[in-house]
Amino acid sequence: MRTLLHIALFILLIAVPSSAQQPLIAFPSSARQPNPDVPPTPPHVTSEIKGGVGEESPVTHYSKTAPPAWAQTPIRSERAGLRPFGSNLFQGEFGNTFPDELNSDYVIMPGDRIVVRVWGAENQDEILIVDAQGNIFLPQIGPIRVAGLKYSKLNSAVMAKVSTVFTRNVDVYTNLLNSQPVAVYVTGFVNRPGRYAGGPTESALYYLDRAGGINADFGSYRDIKIMRGDKPIASIDLYQFILKGILPYTRLRDGDVILVGRKGPSVAVSGLVRQPAWYELNGPSLNGRHLSDLVSPMNNVTHVSISGTRNKEPFNAYLIHEAFQEFSFIDNDLLVFHADKPALTIMVGVKGATIGPSRYIVNQGTSLRALLHHVPVDDVLANLQGIYLQRRSVADQQKRAISDALRRLEQSVLTATSASVDEANIRVKEAELIQNFIKRAALLEPDGVLVVFRRDQLNDVVLENGDQIVIPQKSDVVQISGEVLIPKSIVYAGKLGLQEYIDNAGGYTNRADKKSILVVKPNGEVAMLANLDIGPGDQLLVMPKYDTKNLQLFKDLTQILYQIAIATSVALDL
Repeated sequence: MRTLLHIALFILLIAVPSSAQQPLIAFPSSARQPNPDVPPTPPHVTSEIKGGVGEESPVTHYSKTAPPAWAQTPIRSERAGLRPFGSNLFQGEFGNTFPDELNSDYVIMPGDRIVVRVWGAENQDEILIVDAQGNIFLPQIGPIRVAGLKYSKLNSAVMAKVSTVFTRNVDVYTNLLNSQPVAVYVTGFVNRPGRYAGGPTESALYYLDRAGGINADFGSYRDIKIMRGDKPIASIDLYQFILKGILPYTRLRDGDVILVGRKGPSVAVSGLVRQPAWYELNGPSLNGRHLSDLVSPMNNVTHVSISGTRNKEPFNAYLIHEAFQEFSFIDNDLLVFHADKPALTIMVGVKGATIGPSRYIVNQGTSLRALLHHVPVDDVLANLQGIYLQRRSVADQQKRAISDALRRLEQSVLTATSASVDEANIRVKEAELIQNFIKRAALLEPDGVLVVFRRDQLNDVVLENGDQIVIPQKSDVVQISGEVLIPKSIVYAGKLGLQEYIDNAGGYTNRADKKSILVVKPNGEVAMLANLDIGPGDQLLVMPKYDTKNLQLFKDLTQILYQIAIATSVALDL
């Protein structure tokens, strides 16, 4: 337990650097007017990043010095995590469709089945198959050539032939029952090469989908041929279909072959692009200008990093985006698009007992104290000693810490040993309980609270983009939650002690740890009750207890309960 307290105190100490402690400067009356003059005029930026003396170099070499925070863009360099561009085409949507044989543009071919009904001077009701010569044979009428006709012309063609025999008082009705299926071979670099049946009007996408799509490691999305005999009759570039909707139409015949070629030179693209993926390039596309047309970089991209191999040696380059347009790359290069230019301003939010704007645009490097002098507040309601920050980076760190602790907890419970059958059964039940707890705990989102006001002093910090300054309202109540029978809020009374507050909340539950009660102060500070007095606006969190013979499990579980309580102000129960 002492270790847990040290952890909690350490979190508070790193959130409040002692060297920065200064008395809070009261808000002057002149500063309480809306439309404050923030930020001041940004400092003049004299030059871009220089690669040499006196001029900007398109290539920036790596330095042993870590880049500033604004330049540390997350880089996804894992090539294995990227899929080929266009791989989402083949998910069964083409292969599960069925052709509409009543399409008026359908061209009739041998093997099709046609219903022909004649009434009036002659009565016939036949189901006829188009023979190899392209004819149907109607008794008393003779052969009628229909192959090659569009379905919309079928009725008039049959009527014209019937009218040569029966010139008056005769009507004709025709209907195409179904087309003759064809068998098409799909081969090359696909996931399931084979012979697939389908309609002759189906596109190549239908058969490729039936074959499981193009192999992600070896297949080409840009070199697909339709073979008839030993000659190619059509070529397909799926990039044209994805980007422009262009797909050559070929009426397939029985025995046609769809051949997927080997993947051409490809580069892995990630970073600030709309679709990180492996992009297959051909011809003039092996330079930055043509690749940019494919990947659609974000409008804030300033630089591109290139990693690969040249002359069997590792190669790295870092180019400004303009110079990248003419850069030529080779197969298997990794390209990462960056926004590597410092922002001159940041946006900071303010909420709570304020009567001014909820957003402020300030210069980089602006401190909390400097901005607070321009934030108009409600003199009656604002609790200036309860000011705190909510910061994304702190929330992310808390989330990672909780996730890591949950992983260790899961490992502990799943690898716990048992000395007997009865103990093994207990471990199974215990594992189910912990697994349920882990699922619920993983859904909690930390507040990212950064304590800046302690011991009547404001600890000044430099603001970050996205920070939220919280100015809480004054409160005369104390909230009691966690392992109490009736969680509630009670009006603060200085003469009341802990037990009186607990009694007002119905008392402890049978799962309460009476020695583990946390106090959450209005300024976001969290500590054990033994280290803090109860004051107005406080929240009392009664922690749960958990009995187990597994000491490591107990340690991990207790640590997580405290981490969650500190990060979210929630006493999560099992």
